[in-house]
Amino acid sequence: MEDNQDHLNILRLINSEPSSSQRKLAKNLGFSLGKLNYCLKALKDKGLIKINNFKKREKKLQYFQYIVTPEGIAERTRLTMNFMKRKMQEYDELKKELEKK
Repeated sequence: MEDNQDHLNILRLINSEPSSSQRKLAKNLGFSLGKLNYCLKALKDKGLIKINNFKKREKKLQYFQYIVTPEGIAERTRLTMNFMKRKMQEYDELKKELEKK
């Protein structure tokens, strides 16, 4: 389940900041670079994101642009709905607990 939450957070952040560097994405998510790379590879392998690689030859500058695919948008929506259902269940359980006291 933790992977799902990580993937949801990555998909949301990529959607809002597609040209962010891996370091910036990792920092904003609270991930190590290794964890981010692992998750990005998994998302790419599932077809949920595309990674465009741009190189500027003069200064050897290289950066990536991350694109959430239509499948990624559908998965983000599914994960968000599951997250909201879990939170509503937690809320209902806590409310029942408080009513008993």
